[in-house]
Amino acid sequence: MPELARNKEECIKVQVQSDLGELETPNHDAPGTPGAVVIGGDYQGLGIVRSLGRRRIPVCVIDDELSISRFSRYATSGFHVPDLRNADRVIETLMDLGQRLHLAGWVLFPTRDELVVVLSRHRSTLSQCFRVPTRDWETIRWVWDKRNTYQLAKELNIPIPETWFPQTSEDLDQITTPFPLALKPAIKEHFFYATKDKAWRVSTQAELRTLFLRASALVGPGEILIQDLIPGGGSQQFSYCAFVKDGNAVSRMVVRRRRQHPHDFGRASTYVETVDIPELETLSERFLQAINYYGLVEIEYKLDPRDGEFRLLDVNARTWGYHTLGLQAGVDFPYLLYADQIGHAVEPGHAQPGISWVRLLTDLPAGFVDVWHGRLGCRDFLKSLREARTEAVFSFRDPLPGLIECALLPYLMVKRGF
Repeated sequence: MPELARNKEECIKVQVQSDLGELETPNHDAPGTPGAVVIGGDYQGLGIVRSLGRRRIPVCVIDDELSISRFSRYATSGFHVPDLRNADRVIETLMDLGQRLHLAGWVLFPTRDELVVVLSRHRSTLSQCFRVPTRDWETIRWVWDKRNTYQLAKELNIPIPETWFPQTSEDLDQITTPFPLALKPAIKEHFFYATKDKAWRVSTQAELRTLFLRASALVGPGEILIQDLIPGGGSQQFSYCAFVKDGNAVSRMVVRRRRQHPHDFGRASTYVETVDIPELETLSERFLQAINYYGLVEIEYKLDPRDGEFRLLDVNARTWGYHTLGLQAGVDFPYLLYADQIGHAVEPGHAQPGISWVRLLTDLPAGFVDVWHGRLGCRDFLKSLREARTEAVFSFRDPLPGLIECALLPYLMVKRGF
């Protein structure tokens, strides 16, 4: 973290709010108050904008897609840029905006994994203008590539699914675990942007060979993993979320992904509930301490019903889709990171269990599909919707992003597959 000029330390108490209430917080609306740059403006970015903007912290949104965050009443400014996938263009765009808009000392918030990599590899350049909360590459490499993630997890005795790393189609003959299996990329973005999928289900040996060759043609040999497919859908998936400093969790939240979209390999959560599972805190913090992590993080697990083990699946070194659940549960993750970056002390926190979050745009179809296939009772589905404490996008105080997202639905279905 760059050592920029710090404000006088003060203790920030993160408070729970409802969608209809404003927070009583210190007044940041003063000359010279550093703001935040949110890179990527979908509903994940919107949550960051609302978290900070409600406290009168200036927020600038940049995105290369049609997105909703810059339409929020809490966004100070918003810009559509040509490209956020090319590293050189990202650096050029950020440095140009930083100079033209006088954003010196503002905090960068990446919302995509490839943006985390850009910030990590170019920290020294970006730190000439911004506060860059992303760790350097020596840390980020352990979470960017699943081959590194799983290697370290095994060394730390953190359970993972049985995994193979075939280099050629001949190596597939060494896989003897019964079907079904999962075929997934070592580096998610390379595969996801080409297919709009996180992984493929494999049911036969012939299908394994066919899908392996197709995936290798998309992302190159050596980047494809074959993995034991743990039984169960989204309800078997859990995540540990935290703001971490010097490898230690300052504030944390553990959740259960009750529904996701699509059902087998969810691109995103649609209904999430906070839970209390100390085992996941222990496993996650062991991993984070080993890489000396700093910042916001989500670590995904799946509960294996065959032996009761939680198996690590993925690590996201940024905010995640449902991070706004934390605010309702007592842990406002974006503000914790911002406050620490500008030199304010933050109090430790632990999310209250039993608080739920929903993204109606994707949860309604996901829930209907689960009801249709008998995986979920209709009454249980409706009851869960009534119990949801926070919605990802729709807000009475900030309605325009929700209306814009509805209008953009055809675009989102083509662009992202939903």
